[in-house]
Amino acid sequence: MNTLIKQGLSLLVVAAGLISAATAQAASDPDLAGMNVVLVHGAFADGSSWNKVIPLLEAKGLHVTSVQNPLTSLGDDVSATTRAIDRQNGPVVLVGHSWAGSVITQAGNNDKVKALVYVAAFAPDSEQSANDIQKELPAPSWAAELHKDAAGFLTLSDKAMVEDFAPDVSHAQALLLAATQGPWYSGCLAEKIGHAAWHDKPSWYVVSMKDRIVPTDFQMKLAKQIGATAVDVDASHVPMLSKPQEVAAAIISAAREVK
Repeated sequence: MNTLIKQGLSLLVVAAGLISAATAQAASDPDLAGMNVVLVHGAFADGSSWNKVIPLLEAKGLHVTSVQNPLTSLGDDVSATTRAIDRQNGPVVLVGHSWAGSVITQAGNNDKVKALVYVAAFAPDSEQSANDIQKELPAPSWAAELHKDAAGFLTLSDKAMVEDFAPDVSHAQALLLAATQGPWYSGCLAEKIGHAAWHDKPSWYVVSMKDRIVPTDFQMKLAKQIGATAVDVDASHVPMLSKPQEVAAAIISAAREVK
């Protein structure tokens, strides 16, 4: 009897595996075969920012790489991103969140990059810095929660992470973000990019409609200035964590357009 039960359970496990594999294969989009997505995190974050989006993209057959930015300078972040792009076999959709909008605007000049996707991100023009594009914005309420160390690196307080950066994820997840955040060198804000890749590459912009870090109106303005296809998402500054399906859909749409 025990042998029969074990055999039956084994068959169920095999059947479940076959069903799972068939489902994954059915979800994969053959039109996206050979396409790569390179995801670039912003300030006060790391590559795990994209953990909820990555499996959604991979399920569609996209090859995905999440960059670990050092956040030590614009040049260093662009170099890390360029290395990731160069490792790809085939065309790349380059995605940047927040500060990484500046990074992809420069790194996107790589010939492998076919589309840019900005997620609640900076989108400077040629010869502009992040400071340049923000100079008319009022000081944010959370600025007092920024802490600068002796070397000039900035971190966000737990309070700001919970209330401003990621208010639409669980409290525990927001605290995890605070604990794992990448310190960001303050000098990055003044570094200018060279040629803005969005002049030559089609762009998409995921606008966070409840953003307390990068104002929503400012995001809309940037999306219009760069001629991006705008996608509004009812989310905070971290839509890839609170609304991963919608962010993934925007990236997939970009990949289909440039395939």
